[in-house]
Amino acid sequence: MFRQAPRLLARSMMARSRPFSDVPAQPASDSAFVEAWKKVIPNIDPPQTPLSFMKPRPTTPSSIPSKITVNFVLPYQSELSAKEVDMVIIPATTGQMGVLPGHVATIAELKPGIMSVHEGSEVTKYFVSSGFAFIHANSVADVVAVEAVPVDHIDPSLVQKGLAEFTQKLSSASTDLEKAEAQIGVDVHSALNSALTG
Repeated sequence: MFRQAPRLLARSMMARSRPFSDVPAQPASDSAFVEAWKKVIPNIDPPQTPLSFMKPRPTTPSSIPSKITVNFVLPYQSELSAKEVDMVIIPATTGQMGVLPGHVATIAELKPGIMSVHEGSEVTKYFVSSGFAFIHANSVADVVAVEAVPVDHIDPSLVQKGLAEFTQKLSSASTDLEKAEAQIGVDVHSALNSALTG
């Protein structure tokens, strides 16, 4: 019996699974739950379920749009909100990632580096420390960064000074915590330095 368990489990999972494209764009009503609740506790309103407060998934357009909509947010402010641009290049942990309209749905972790927003011939560059990018199938990109600053606001002399300080701290670190903190400082300042020089 235990030898057949993986095969039976796989068969039952295939029977219950459905393709991703079959998920409805509009949430179905949760009427069965509400009816069951009213039978058991008729004098108290039923609690809200996720279907009652979740936004419906946006529909995927039938043709690729000419622009990608970018939302770029930080914990304390929104840099870009529903801005339509030609392309965004983000510093993903797997390498530089260009995002054009019609990009496949992706979640990417950001590393310290340059994020560039291309709008016609105009390019706006931001240095981002870390975060995540969520690219949706409907040509919307949500970029959430822990910290970001326009590249033209960075002082190269302070970057060099910080890189030297963290390199010295890394060489003199005695505990694992001190080494980790110094290494993060070296990585961020190295990325800042390469962003300014490259």
